[in-house]
Amino acid sequence: MTPKPTRLFLSPPHMGGQEISFIQAAFEENYITTAGSNILKFEAALSQATGCKHAVALNSGTAALHLALRLLEIKPGDEVLCPTFTFVATANPILYQGATPVFIDSEPETWNICPDALELAIKDRLKKGKKPKALILVHLYGMPAKVEQILQIANQYGIPVIEDAAEALGSTYAGKWVGTFGQVGIYSFNGNKIITTSGGGALLSDNKEYADKALFLATQAKDVAPHYQHSEIGYNYRMSNISAGIGLGQLAVLQQRIQKRRANFEYYRQHLGKVTGVQFLNERPDSFCNRWLSCILLPRQQQGTTAQLRLALEAANIESRLLWKPLHLQPLYANCPYYGKGVAEDLFNQGLCLPSGTALTEEDLARVVAVIKQQIA
Repeated sequence: MTPKPTRLFLSPPHMGGQEISFIQAAFEENYITTAGSNILKFEAALSQATGCKHAVALNSGTAALHLALRLLEIKPGDEVLCPTFTFVATANPILYQGATPVFIDSEPETWNICPDALELAIKDRLKKGKKPKALILVHLYGMPAKVEQILQIANQYGIPVIEDAAEALGSTYAGKWVGTFGQVGIYSFNGNKIITTSGGGALLSDNKEYADKALFLATQAKDVAPHYQHSEIGYNYRMSNISAGIGLGQLAVLQQRIQKRRANFEYYRQHLGKVTGVQFLNERPDSFCNRWLSCILLPRQQQGTTAQLRLALEAANIESRLLWKPLHLQPLYANCPYYGKGVAEDLFNQGLCLPSGTALTEEDLARVVAVIKQQIA
């Protein structure tokens, strides 16, 4: 019986080697929960790397988004603008606050929120007497959105921006890290991200009051008192010192990880770019993408090709994943407003995420390419 080939995962963790020393230090200091020097060092390292003044290490990117909405005082009955083409964690914190997401379609150049659809939505909500209270701007699959146009629109209408850069650590727009353009930015260090803290995230802001308030809320909102006293709702959202230690080791190899992810993408483009109908998400001149995941679009006219290819890859023990299903098509959000022309739906129907881990060898990548060519060439 022929042995099954080694499993190729979509985006597994990849340790750099230094993580264990920071973890060991935490054990030696006996700071293994939500206090300790690793957390402070990790926050300082994030600030230095991104150029953002303040960073707060948290236990997930979702927690960071929730706190960002709290900082902007989003309340029940408010509306928050949000791309439809994103992971559900982008929108769920809006519901946590009792607010309503207003979903905006993508544009085909970056797959991110469409500036034209965004402005149309704002104008229409204003006509209905519902000024959106915030905009969540996502940089999908590491690709920077059209930041200048989107910020110009948000500023014109006085709408604060939260940047969901969960997938885009190390990506830049006009030479500046994404996640640092809005009032608040967030990153994720989940196990499938370009670097990981096992599970974790961070909130970043140049506004010290925001950073201080985020830390306060993330540690159960304990008032200054010689006893436990609480005047508002807080959360158990702080990152652990162990996780921060992993993050310190991972952050040290971030640029290497970005280079390898980009090399994976270039391999796929080189070997699949001439296959009829296969398209790639290309960088704009003002953008640098970390290529967290390498994605392809398949011929629109070949109905069912994407699903068939995913199954063929799975049969070869290769993990792949469909692109995000638009949130306005999800049962949870079926009754929320949506503005667009179906771009996100087309992307979902045509797209596939390919193995993109930084431990992939050229032989691994060749395995993926061979299955794809067999199916669609």
